[in-house]
Amino acid sequence: MKLFFASDLHGSLPATEKVLSLFEQSESTTLVLLGDLLNHGPRNPIPEGYNPAAVVERLNHYADKIVAVRGNCDSEVDQMLLSFPMMSDYAWVILESGQRIFLTHGHLYNQENCPAMGQRDILAHGHTHIPFAHEWEKGFFFNPGSVTFPRNGFAPSYGLLEDNRLVVKSLDGGDVIAQADISKETVDPS
Repeated sequence: MKLFFASDLHGSLPATEKVLSLFEQSESTTLVLLGDLLNHGPRNPIPEGYNPAAVVERLNHYADKIVAVRGNCDSEVDQMLLSFPMMSDYAWVILESGQRIFLTHGHLYNQENCPAMGQRDILAHGHTHIPFAHEWEKGFFFNPGSVTFPRNGFAPSYGLLEDNRLVVKSLDGGDVIAQADISKETVDPS
């Protein structure tokens, strides 16, 4: 199973088109969208190419390949336009290895407010617009960053789960920003 992760599109058509092109090139089975799909929110400027209606049109072509969760800028009105469910605060994906991925946006569940997770599980979220992939005492934390409004000097980015590796790559150029090997056993220090 190969998963492609994107978060915080915020209605940017150019960023969405780049994500969908890279998703196609990656040959991933599933496009995981970690929230804030259509609206830019009051704390962000209007993004380049802001066109939520066109973003809806593009995403709906991939509805059968999308798993999505609700971000803090997403609303019921957005759901009325989208052909795939995206109003859940979280979702689980179970990998062939038995590892589970807890998908969420990050405004409710994150490293500071972690849901109950088992050994080697993965918490994947967006919201902070800061990419990372690292191990913690029970499993792994993963954030693909933002394709529209990256923060802390990072490039716009997306994520992949492939060959037991979580990888964050820059949207332009594909440079590896962060990665973690999820096949190795983690050790619970308690």
